Amino acid sequence: MVYNNYRMAPSTFGFQTRSASADGLRALEALPFDTLWVGGHIASRTHAPEVMMQLARLAALTTSVRIGTSALLLPLYPPAIVAKQVADVDRVSGGRVILGIGVGGEHPQEFEACGVPLRERGRRTDEAIPLLRRLWSAEEVTHHGRFYSMSSVQLAPPPLQAGGPPIVVTGRSPAAMHRAGTLGDGWMPYLYSPERFAKSVVEVRAAAEGTGRELDDFSWIAFVCTNLAEDAADARADATAFFSASFQQDVGPFLDRVAAVGSPDHVASRIDEFIDAGARHIIVAPSTAQDELAMAQLFAAEVLPRLTRRVPSKAG
Repeated sequence: MVYNNYRMAPSTFGFQTRSASADGLRALEALPFDTLWVGGHIASRTHAPEVMMQLARLAALTTSVRIGTSALLLPLYPPAIVAKQVADVDRVSGGRVILGIGVGGEHPQEFEACGVPLRERGRRTDEAIPLLRRLWSAEEVTHHGRFYSMSSVQLAPPPLQAGGPPIVVTGRSPAAMHRAGTLGDGWMPYLYSPERFAKSVVEVRAAAEGTGRELDDFSWIAFVCTNLAEDAADARADATAFFSASFQQDVGPFLDRVAAVGSPDHVASRIDEFIDAGARHIIVAPSTAQDELAMAQLFAAEVLPRLTRRVPSKAG
């Protein structure tokens, strides 16, 4: 199927890691992925680690691959703290950081723990994004907004990347699409089908056009929950076990709609659908209770060669 006249456009690939050891991260970096990503929470029931600590660890244990957050829940953090942490990690990593941000909300207890009203999360994020970029300028910043206020604040040294790392917006809602189109440097939805991704591209572009923004250097990223095995039944059983622990319901229709689960041939076909829908960077999010490194190696060996519309990577 062809969406939005994007047929035959190439894509690059990244990998989301949840629990790789130091040796595991080095092994992931040696694979033909262009980016590595980490997520995290402050007080979720999943007992996930905090995302900025994960990003710093990723910076310390890799040398060349670009690294990103998928995602930092921006309204939970004071913008000056985020700006300083990201600037420092960007410098020590050699300018490799991508800041993926979202508003959260799936775990309300995080907002209570951080003293942030859940209903304010979107408006706080909209104010924080341009403020981050101003703080990364290394010039004195005075800002008196609805949620954040500061006078003559200077954060130095600035990030190594001129103007700061790209800010990629994740989410699922129309508000998130509008935020990406008007304030972000990229769009990274999750739990989307290819059809919904294609529709979101149109909506993000419309939001940008409404403010006169050009999206020539914009990043179109699909975060794709993935599980593959030589035996498709094994992949489906593993993915079902992984998601059932979180959703506690029949996840079969969910897997068929938004994930890439099955044999290498089937997973490659699903990834092609996301590329046809407008994705230019695919993040492989391993949805497995098993060894994520083994899945990354299988993806690199068996899926990437089946994808003709991809940019040769650093290790390709």
